[in-house]
Amino acid sequence: MSRNSATDRPMRQASARAIVFGFGFPSCSRPRIIATPAKASAPRIAMNATMMTTFIRSHYGVLLAALAAVAASVSLGAWQLDRAAQKRALQEALDTRAALAPLGAADLATTADAARSQHHRRVRLHGRWLDRFTVFLDNRQMNGRPGFFVVTPLLPDGAAVAVVVQRGWMPRDPADRTRLRPVPAPAGPAVVEGRIAPPPSRLLELAPAAGGVIRQNLDLAAFAGETGVPLAPLSVVQTSGPDDGLSRQWPAPAADVHKHYGYAFQWFALAALIAGLYVWFQLLRPRRQRRH
Repeated sequence: MSRNSATDRPMRQASARAIVFGFGFPSCSRPRIIATPAKASAPRIAMNATMMTTFIRSHYGVLLAALAAVAASVSLGAWQLDRAAQKRALQEALDTRAALAPLGAADLATTADAARSQHHRRVRLHGRWLDRFTVFLDNRQMNGRPGFFVVTPLLPDGAAVAVVVQRGWMPRDPADRTRLRPVPAPAGPAVVEGRIAPPPSRLLELAPAAGGVIRQNLDLAAFAGETGVPLAPLSVVQTSGPDDGLSRQWPAPAADVHKHYGYAFQWFALAALIAGLYVWFQLLRPRRQRRH
């Protein structure tokens, strides 16, 4: 039988390779890489590890945030208690000053620093009103009603420096706010009883300060230059006087201690709330869910 060498040789080579491979001898062809299948539980273990890492990170993140919020709230509450202690000491100082004997014109402070130590002291002055320099401070309220504070300098007897006196409150004319009721000036020497106070409080001004009888604020230095009358670095709130139609129901100076106690309670309550929410959502609730 004749054979075709062109076709027979490739067939013999293929058969030889198949026999050798079948007996396990190394093959001359490119080696195959057979992947070993992983265990079925490996993906679940990896997922659990990832979830545990995420839980730990989030748990400690929530813990740190809760601790920071609680610490800040407690700190603010303690600061409010400290402010209350300061205000309580101030109130005691005010009560002590109010109980002291009234000051006279010769005892009044001549500097701003010395005047602060005399605030809320009682005073009794004898002198005469400088009525031509009376001004009306607008947008001032008393018992919730708008009106004016009537301010007039008083020159004490034998003194070269006048004192600005907040004489009382006058209601505003609802028809014409520029219509002012004249304030009667007592004849002869005036006797003023009241308490020493800072200069009249300043209100917000949208335009530059203007002079005139009606004005928004009163700057003592500028007013002294305007009138040519030297003024003491303080004012007197008149608490009693003749029946001149002015209201003198001044609010009593208070330190507002109870306000700070209320703020402190709110901050401490917020700290307790944050701690309670953390314990419930991070500790108790997950434990109950695992039990069920």
